[in-house]
Amino acid sequence: MTSYRAADSKREEFRKYLEQSGVVDALTKILVNLYEEPEKPSQALDFLKQHLGAAGPETADVESLRVEVSDLRAKVTTLQDENADLKSRLEKYEPSEEPTE
Repeated sequence: MTSYRAADSKREEFRKYLEQSGVVDALTKILVNLYEEPEKPSQALDFLKQHLGAAGPETADVESLRVEVSDLRAKVTTLQDENADLKSRLEKYEPSEEPTE
């Protein structure tokens, strides 16, 4: 009988912890949103993850962003090289004036 009360006490303690930390409220809000959805999603667990913020970005999005970053880095390098080349060519026609004292 005491083990039953100890388990009951632990459950009550855990329930209070979840309430105080806001977990119960967050889950309640998400479940209400799911309930109020006009068209229920086929994957309710994915809905919960998405609304909890645990899902993270889609892997296709991440991959496309990586490709874009790689392309932009290559473009920056090309533009930096072109800029240096244009500066050196300009220097031939318009030598920089050094200040005379």
